[in-house]
Amino acid sequence: MAQPHVGLNARRGPLSTILLTAGVAMLGLALVDPAPALDAANVQTAEPTAPLPMFKDPRAALRAGLESYHAGDPGASVEALRYAAEGGETLAQWKLGSMYAHGDGVVRDETKAYDYFSRLVEHFSATEPNPNERPLAASAFVAVGAYLRNGLTDAKIAPDAERAFELFRYAATYFGDADAQYNLGRMYLEGAGVRRDARQSMNWLELAARKGHPQAQAVLGRVMFNGEAGATQQRSRGLMYLTLARDSVAATASEQWIVDLHSRALETASEDERKNAIGLLEAYLRERNN
Repeated sequence: MAQPHVGLNARRGPLSTILLTAGVAMLGLALVDPAPALDAANVQTAEPTAPLPMFKDPRAALRAGLESYHAGDPGASVEALRYAAEGGETLAQWKLGSMYAHGDGVVRDETKAYDYFSRLVEHFSATEPNPNERPLAASAFVAVGAYLRNGLTDAKIAPDAERAFELFRYAATYFGDADAQYNLGRMYLEGAGVRRDARQSMNWLELAARKGHPQAQAVLGRVMFNGEAGATQQRSRGLMYLTLARDSVAATASEQWIVDLHSRALETASEDERKNAIGLLEAYLRERNN
């Protein structure tokens, strides 16, 4: 789900980044204890299928599926992961959602991805995740929020910006997730699912930006540099954030919008604004590294 542009019409966040971040953090998944969380209304789940006879139990199937996947054969891992997912293994549900979202070892199918991520939202709306599961839970909330914000035609799911906003807000506040904070900031900026509020937008974007989220840095930098949406214009500080974002991303097509934003700001900035931005950047990096 690459984001080609981040203007006020932009809708979809960097779902691939969300899923990759959570995947790295979920290598040590453990079982969880129940505790109340967020109401899971409006979440769709799939009917369970009969268990496959070739695995001892869902946890064994999860291990087999992950071993096959990390051995470089994601296609062979799908059957084991499905067995584990139907047996309630949350990591298997997340992994399958990620695979279907990207077409990784399977035919890309956003409806199936939505289904698996929705199961996780339903589960973690009623069950407290253990520390190892928190990145997984957060990314599922963000993924479902991103799908609901845009809607899924094949699954006959209409866009629901208000529900997407709820999911982003929960992941942003309860999990402190940078992707959720970024998406929440954008929705406040755009007035999508919530009343437009530049101050709230900048607060959420800055929380994500200070966690090293390049898309949040880019949007925050653009808003500050241009003085958009009623925000006070801070050209040097905006250029600082745009520089951070530009230095954090590879020169790929999906991130070209960040490169372009930085280039346009750099071209129009005065010599004093550039010097001030360098000073702010050096102070920012010193503070971050201490």
